[in-house]
Amino acid sequence: MGFVEGLRCRECSRSYPATALHVCDYCFGPLEVAYDYKAVAGSMSRSSIAAGPSTIWRYADLLPVSSTSPVDLGAGFTPLVRADRLAAELGLGELYVKDDTRNPTGSFKDRVVSVALTKARELGFKVAACASTGNLANSVAAHAARAGMDSYVFIPSNLERVKIQTTAVFGGKLVAVDGNYDDVNRLCAELASEHPDWAFVNVNVRPYYSEGSKTLAFEVAEQLGWEVPDHVVVPIASGSQLTKIHKGFHELTTLGLVEGGDSVRISGAQADGCSPVATAFADGSDVVRPVRPDTIAKSLAIGNPADGWYALDVVRSTGGVVGSVTDAEIVEGMRLLARTEGIFAETAGGVTIATLAKLAASGVVRRDERVVAYITGTGLKTVEALGDQVGPSATIAPTLAAFAAIEQEGHQS
Repeated sequence: MGFVEGLRCRECSRSYPATALHVCDYCFGPLEVAYDYKAVAGSMSRSSIAAGPSTIWRYADLLPVSSTSPVDLGAGFTPLVRADRLAAELGLGELYVKDDTRNPTGSFKDRVVSVALTKARELGFKVAACASTGNLANSVAAHAARAGMDSYVFIPSNLERVKIQTTAVFGGKLVAVDGNYDDVNRLCAELASEHPDWAFVNVNVRPYYSEGSKTLAFEVAEQLGWEVPDHVVVPIASGSQLTKIHKGFHELTTLGLVEGGDSVRISGAQADGCSPVATAFADGSDVVRPVRPDTIAKSLAIGNPADGWYALDVVRSTGGVVGSVTDAEIVEGMRLLARTEGIFAETAGGVTIATLAKLAASGVVRRDERVVAYITGTGLKTVEALGDQVGPSATIAPTLAAFAAIEQEGHQS
């Protein structure tokens, strides 16, 4: 199984075999993958990585699978864009945008699903399943189709229409549930017990699934010439992505591939309408209290985040901040990124950019820092969030005179 030693409880550190487990039998803490880093160091180098595919699988030695034929649609190695125009708007210096809108189904979820279904197939599962706020639904349905697996995807019934359509097109079973994501997730936890032969990517194979997010740290370091940023801003839904980016920088440092990975400041971003981690941070509390989501950022609308406490701990331990923004600020963040850098992000990206703007204005994100903002999904899935705020600059008759009139108005304004 590659360099995997097994699973380890994040609370009590008890060890388990690398099977379809996700909760400690002793303390009910979450399990995560443990690696033999000494063995990895003997196999993995900058040159071996560079010789690998231009996908997440160039980092296979630090992923929890042994297969040499992964379930792969080509996720990863997305652009790291030097965002000078956005930086100028925000009063920052060296700013980059990690553009995961370029993944096969348009979001970072392709990273985690590629790993999860590869592992699920190794463990003998024939059915892929998940609870999703949309992006995961797209990715599970697509990767299951690629792998020849049946799929059952469960979503809130009020999800964005495009995300529903771009899941259904892959031909799996798509089940809409009258409730929010937390209701859907609770149902899937119950179904996982009723259907132990199904691989629920964010339930019984969650420890493997979440490891895919580490590649967001690996790629940034490699694309920066094997250096790490000073500060990163990450959107928070369940909190898993943020914690795994932190783990990724730590692993690179442990293996000697970079220096200073443990000093990267990590800040989180949430929508005001679903901000349990931001609220706990602001209150100085260690308790992340569940909320009922009410925000246009549906992909972040997890009111009871499974990794919320761990995300809070990472942010505090690295000297970061968790901020939150209104729905109006989210839309402005989407538009700001689009008009300065030509990147159309979904509402979650609007959350990241709007929070970055606030943190820059308050001095939390500094001009002398090398900063990376993670943009995790394409705006083509959430166009309705823009409403009537964007549209034609003018509607004219098909004549030169009509165009000349509006051109003159433009010069005068």
